[in-house]
Amino acid sequence: MARLRFDDELEYAQGMLKKRRSEFATGRICARRALQKLGVQPVPILKGASGAPLWPANVVGSITHCRGYRAAAVGTVGEFMSIGIDAEPAQALPDGVLEQIAIPSEVSRLRHVQQELGSVPAGRLLFCIKEAIYKAWSPVENVWLDYDQAEVCISRDGSFEALIDRGHSEVQIFPELVKGRWRPTKSHLYAALIL
Repeated sequence: MARLRFDDELEYAQGMLKKRRSEFATGRICARRALQKLGVQPVPILKGASGAPLWPANVVGSITHCRGYRAAAVGTVGEFMSIGIDAEPAQALPDGVLEQIAIPSEVSRLRHVQQELGSVPAGRLLFCIKEAIYKAWSPVENVWLDYDQAEVCISRDGSFEALIDRGHSEVQIFPELVKGRWRPTKSHLYAALIL
């Protein structure tokens, strides 16, 4: 792919720290490569008010980036309602974060799940899944989804289910029960929700 300049993206990224700007730029490169496979010409991919990428007409997608990993997934409207992907380092969450992202029933289930998952950090996996859910939710409902509004059940077979509290949304298109997939590697955790 020829090197292109997207001044709107460059302007948007100006205030970011160098590391964050690099993640933003490489995430957009992944997104344009994915769009190219759909036959969509390269375009700037900015962020909307909720932080979700602003995709070209008739496209849905998601971008993820973390230390050592960047990816994008896209699809066409009509074939998909929404896509949410996330990647996280395969490390335990910092102290105090689990209490901010998990509801009591999830914390209780995580103790059991952690035994089944072995070395996979269950708390970080829960965070990864909730981020993927939010990325799928945001462009559909256009309102914030708090961590306590998605109750997640993780299965060791690489699947998850989540019950979504849609009560604060006026649109309410997003399903109340969603199912997705997760996968670990030695270095990262990945989660995907495709509707």
